[in-house]
Amino acid sequence: MRSKTLIQLALGLLIAVAGYSSQRPSEPYTISTNVDVVLLDASVKDPRGGYVTGLPKSAFHVTENGRSRPISLFANVDAPVTLGLVIDNSGSMRNKRAEVVLAGLAFAKESNSKDEFFVINFNDSVAKGLPPSLTFTDDLQTLRAALFYGRPLGKTALYDATASALKHLEKGHHDKRTLIVVSDGGDNASKIPQQELMALIESSRATIYTVELGEKDDPDLKPGVLRKIAAISGGQYYRLENLDDVIPVFKKISKDIRSRYTIGYIPNGEEDKRRVRSIRVTAQSEGRKLAVKSRTSYMISPAAN
Repeated sequence: MRSKTLIQLALGLLIAVAGYSSQRPSEPYTISTNVDVVLLDASVKDPRGGYVTGLPKSAFHVTENGRSRPISLFANVDAPVTLGLVIDNSGSMRNKRAEVVLAGLAFAKESNSKDEFFVINFNDSVAKGLPPSLTFTDDLQTLRAALFYGRPLGKTALYDATASALKHLEKGHHDKRTLIVVSDGGDNASKIPQQELMALIESSRATIYTVELGEKDDPDLKPGVLRKIAAISGGQYYRLENLDDVIPVFKKISKDIRSRYTIGYIPNGEEDKRRVRSIRVTAQSEGRKLAVKSRTSYMISPAAN
């Protein structure tokens, strides 16, 4: 069984194309048949950088390891999201924390009313910001306290925190799962190695946005890592030098999440035994090529083969 990977037997919030038009917006989204499907989360922009919504399934093309795969599930709706805010709480973030908290709260305030949030704070170690009795919250005051949890000090366990957040996402009630990772430096305190983290991301169905607030001359800064984390998962990497840009960037991320398409296809399991599969999603409308941002690879668990 392909469990706890992108390939899921039950996709919960996904809707079958045939059943979509008959459902009222207030009803839960369901899948009409149980099939193994690779679930992709994709955003589309035009040549000017504007989001393109309302495209039909026929506008998209998916390849896995270079081979075309038919799209079996498709939707473009503002579905609820399970979302984790992964916030650097090391000593160097002391003067940046207020702006990050304000951005996170503004983001949550404008989100879908059914979204569920959690917070992971990290420095030398990783801490869950919510009280032990809460797995998720949609309350702004509770979220504010979680974002301000702990004192900014120590080093940066970025890899450990991201791995912990990926594990927490598995407890979510929504099939759309997202992380926003904010840090001002590279990892210098994690127990988990970078390679292992990348494997976890490939075997997860999370979309990850990374926001870097580090100084150019920071010796621990590793922008390539944050960029790679976002690229593999189909998210977006942002490099900020001005704290005034934090809230606008969170608004961009919110817009991206709300504008994404859900695309599902059945992988080529019989002929292709490779554990790591490369994915490419393209879109075209009215003769013009569009820029698609989606996951670039995924990993099948050993049991699946």
